[in-house]
Amino acid sequence: MLALRLPPEIEKRLGALAKKTGRTKSFYAREAILRQIEDIEDYYLARQRLARGGSRVTLESLERPAKKRATR
Repeated sequence: MLALRLPPEIEKRLGALAKKTGRTKSFYAREAILRQIEDIEDYYLARQRLARGGSRVTLESLERPAKKRATR
């Protein structure tokens, strides 16, 4: 079970969407969470790793070997 407070404007929009489509507000809240949770998890994992410090690897340095293989 989950209860959450939404800003009045969002609550109004969610209610209107639910009414227009015949779905529940809970359906759309669940859909929104399912669509976003992986991105949110990735964001927090990246922040944790960044806070730990250590050496960094750039995307460029990872792509270089692949570009060399592709040109052979």
